[in-house]
Amino acid sequence: MELLSELGLWGLGLSAFFAATILPLSSELVLSALLLAGENPLTIIIIATFGNVLGSIVNYLIGRWGADSILHRWFKLSQQQTNKAEQQFNRYGTWSLLFAWVPIIGDPLTFVAGVLKVNFGIFILFVTIGKASRYWIISQAILASQS
Repeated sequence: MELLSELGLWGLGLSAFFAATILPLSSELVLSALLLAGENPLTIIIIATFGNVLGSIVNYLIGRWGADSILHRWFKLSQQQTNKAEQQFNRYGTWSLLFAWVPIIGDPLTFVAGVLKVNFGIFILFVTIGKASRYWIISQAILASQS
C-alpha cells in the first residue's frame, strides 16, 4: 500500500482498480493518505471512482463472456447454484448495483450483472453512483476529522 501511496494519483487509480477485482486490496488507505497529504478532494474522488468502476467493468465482462468456464469449470458450481444466484440478483434487480462498493458482496454483484447481461449503460450508471458516493463520504469523514 505504501508504494501505491507514493505513486500519488496514479497509485490511487491502480489501487481503486484492483480493489474492484477479486484481489484483496483497499483503495481507501491510499485515498486517505493522499487526502491527508493535501491533494484536491474532488480530483481524488474522480480518480478513485474511475479506477474502481473500471475494475467493476472487468468483472462484468468476465461474467458476460466467461461465465460458463469460470462458474462451472473453475468453481465447480452446479446449474442449480447458478440459477439460485440469478434469482437472488433478480429479486433485488439492477438497483442492487448501487451497492457494488460493499466489501465481499460488491465484486460478485458486478460479475453476476455480466452473467445476466444487465444493460451496460444501467450497469455503469448505478455502479458509478454507488462508488462515487462511497468515496465522497469517506473523503468528507477524513476531512472532517482534520478540522
